[in-house]
Amino acid sequence: FCLGSGLSWEPCSRAVAQVHLRCTEGFLEWMYPARALRVVLEPNLSSAPHTTVCIKPASGFQGASIYVEHAGQLHLVVSEAEGARPHHISCFSAHTPQRVALFLQASPQRDISRRTASFQYELLSNQSAAGPDFKKMALVEAMCRPCDTVELLMAICSSDFVVKGSIRNVSHDSENHMSQVDVSVQKVYRQKNRVFQQDEASGEWRGPIRTLLQCKVKKGGGDFLFTGNEHFGEAWLGCAPRFKDFVFIYRAARERGANPCEFQLN
Repeated sequence: FCLGSGLSWEPCSRAVAQVHLRCTEGFLEWMYPARALRVVLEPNLSSAPHTTVCIKPASGFQGASIYVEHAGQLHLVVSEAEGARPHHISCFSAHTPQRVALFLQASPQRDISRRTASFQYELLSNQSAAGPDFKKMALVEAMCRPCDTVELLMAICSSDFVVKGSIRNVSHDSENHMSQVDVSVQKVYRQKNRVFQQDEASGEWRGPIRTLLQCKVKKGGGDFLFTGNEHFGEAWLGCAPRFKDFVFIYRAARERGANPCEFQLN
């Protein structure tokens, strides 16, 4: 977590301020952006093959654009206009995983009215992601095809969230290329943060799960086992088999001793 202000620098200085962030995920807030700010991401987990960097501007992002440095050139990642859009997430490949440099260029302004350029970032190590550029987080995480048996059995062991539930509603956001699945939850087996919460009025557990628009998710009846990972405080869909199908697969794997972890069905 890092806070800073453009007003704290000498007004006549032409030097570019620089900060170093050593966590694999975090938040930066630059108030009253002035001139430029260089942000160097240097995760201290050098053994982890982080290959993708994702940036999510905060709501109300104003006053700057974000670039990534590569081979001595600056490439635009988030423009000021894009940063103001809700749920906008930009991802790109890290050519040097142990050191990624972002460059925040302040937009010209005539007054000193308060503007804040703040964003969250995550460094991911997803070996299944293909291609040099990622425009949306869902391209990194969401899976449009059904998971095979091995992927499903691993998902219940390693996912950030595992819940049993049914689909209440599905909504689509064409501008951001995302869909949202609203889930009525019967049982929370695991969750990293409080994405799925109990409604005080009805007592029902609910939560939203995001996925890629091109997956063409539709509302279906019956119970499902929803798994996936959390990014920027949001749940992203991974494997989601019908619960009865999962039970059959898991019991068969357990009888063969092929289950990678124990899962409490009851």
